[in-house]
Amino acid sequence: MTQTAHVLPAPEIFKAYDIRGIVDKSLTADAVRAIGHALGSEAVARGQKTVAIGRDGRLSGPELAGALADGIRAAGVDVVDIGCVPTPLSYFAAYQLGTNSCVSVTGSHNPPDYNGLKMVLGGQTLFGDQIQALRQRIADNNLSHGAGKLTTASVDEAYLERIVSDVKLARPMKIVIDCGNGVAGGIAPELFKRLGCEVIELFCEVDGNFPNHHPDPSKPENLQDVIRALQETDAELGLAFDGDGDRLGVVTKDGEIIYPDRQLMLFAEDVLTRVPGGEIIYDVKCTRNLAGWIKDRGGKATMWNTGHALVKAKLKETGAPLAGEMSGHMFFKERWYGFDDGLYAGVRLLEILSRHPDGNAVLKALPDAVSTPELNIKMNEGEPFELVKRLKEGASFDGAQEVITLDGVRVEYADGFGLARPSNTTPVVVLRFEADSEEAIARIQADFRKAIEAVWPGIKLPF
Repeated sequence: MTQTAHVLPAPEIFKAYDIRGIVDKSLTADAVRAIGHALGSEAVARGQKTVAIGRDGRLSGPELAGALADGIRAAGVDVVDIGCVPTPLSYFAAYQLGTNSCVSVTGSHNPPDYNGLKMVLGGQTLFGDQIQALRQRIADNNLSHGAGKLTTASVDEAYLERIVSDVKLARPMKIVIDCGNGVAGGIAPELFKRLGCEVIELFCEVDGNFPNHHPDPSKPENLQDVIRALQETDAELGLAFDGDGDRLGVVTKDGEIIYPDRQLMLFAEDVLTRVPGGEIIYDVKCTRNLAGWIKDRGGKATMWNTGHALVKAKLKETGAPLAGEMSGHMFFKERWYGFDDGLYAGVRLLEILSRHPDGNAVLKALPDAVSTPELNIKMNEGEPFELVKRLKEGASFDGAQEVITLDGVRVEYADGFGLARPSNTTPVVVLRFEADSEEAIARIQADFRKAIEAVWPGIKLPF
């Protein structure tokens, strides 16, 4: 391997929780090779000898995974290529192969021309300053040199066996699964069939062009095919996965979307039967019904920052058995490894529902509230953080019981809440509202409108 000076990758691809950019523009093979060399050098500094690399089904995946492997090996670190697999299988490989370190080459649910890297070193997901430090290593030429080996391995069968040996359904179920042509399609049908399910498959052919709909189950428009299939067949439940398989969408027989914060209620109730008094972590976007639900079942409810890497770090720090995010990332430490895995979350959901003759009734009985989907205020780079800073410093909210500034500004009222937080991945302010009635939501939104316009006059709001 030749030792050459690397291109310095574009700063904007180094995000809060991962590296992400547009292929051949901000994210080139040369940039990924340089990042690989920096990542390999960081691995050496942390005493890590081998990194597993998996990739999702994007068309740019093979070239970028190859460049990444070249860069890591140039630092003297070995690479195990596990092929085209969902991101959770890359995380699983770090345990199964004993590498403790892995990278998933994935663009998650971004458009087809995007790709990126989710990185774990020595069991720790890199985020924030640790990701920025990789670019600094390249800039400073602070790189290790060596000639790491490249081998290949498959962890698919070990993953399937590990789950099927532990999770048992109380009765067979007929389900719809929609993989949105994402990488989960390569393994999800087999997983659910092995559990004893009859599976109606939608868009399970892995195709990086995503020809049918965008692989993002957090958006209702991407669940319409599942809803239709449930109407037209005798399947009792629908599951949908995002582009890299680490998030889950759930749809009932009558087409109701069960959002992740309500899924988490069910998971928490189940886990707390085996881990009495356990701590359940959830992000600031989740329903206010969740904390009371957890406490009523003897658990400790902990609100935390949004972001899969931040939640994983908190999970590790607290030893909590379970965590979840409104975005659909679920983290099971009880009976599993604590990483976010949409497929595994789907399996655990079926395990719970199979104990009941009518699983849909169980889902629909979960507490609900009137709520908005995530609303975004599009702004210029840097402005979302400034807007939220001004809200924290100077805004007043009429009738607020509590203002939580853990991650953005979450204002709790007697009958609902409003949230404004800067996204760490795109230049938007994310808003979410929930209340006991439509009138209460309208009042809370009016309160937020007044507060936001006071600190940022002339802003265009999406509500």
